[in-house]
Amino acid sequence: MLIDDLEVNETDLIAGVDEVGRGPLAGPVVAAAVILDPKKPIDGLCDSKKMSANRRLEMSDKIKSNSLAWSLGRAEVKEIDEINILQASLLAMKRAIELLNIEPDIVLVDGNYTPSVNFKKKAIVKGDSFISEISAASIIAKVERDNEMIALDEIYPGYGFSSHKGYPTKQHIESLKKLGITDIHRVTFSPVSKYLLSN
Repeated sequence: MLIDDLEVNETDLIAGVDEVGRGPLAGPVVAAAVILDPKKPIDGLCDSKKMSANRRLEMSDKIKSNSLAWSLGRAEVKEIDEINILQASLLAMKRAIELLNIEPDIVLVDGNYTPSVNFKKKAIVKGDSFISEISAASIIAKVERDNEMIALDEIYPGYGFSSHKGYPTKQHIESLKKLGITDIHRVTFSPVSKYLLSN
């Protein structure tokens, strides 16, 4: 079988990898790696962004229960500001892959870039839409990060983290102007950096 000119054998263990949280102004970037069990197929896998929150939660539990292996990796806000969001995303993915308790034969990553790991690997643009392993990773990562942002809303009230999850919505930008920045805001991201320059 060929996946974007990469030859894959039926016996190969494929780890799908995806990250969530490149666009927000606050919070970590979270990645997941998943090796599905061919003996336990999961119906309905697709890009996590196309699912409701309840459906994602249901699917995340199914993936965790039925996959051969899954793991999470992350990069914190300070790391994002120090090395930039692309490198932080790759670092989170690398950490997720290295935490798998089964070594994959092939790593398939959503997007244009692959992290620095010693496995056969391939970046696939929009892979979360048609590669089941990547779809599964996108779902787990999305649920994990969303839950974390909901919890952070309790610690940093008034910003609306539970609703916008740190993304640059009008509500979020208005709350920045009103309340200032927190220690979970990415200071290298505009409009956070603009706020710092104006104060």
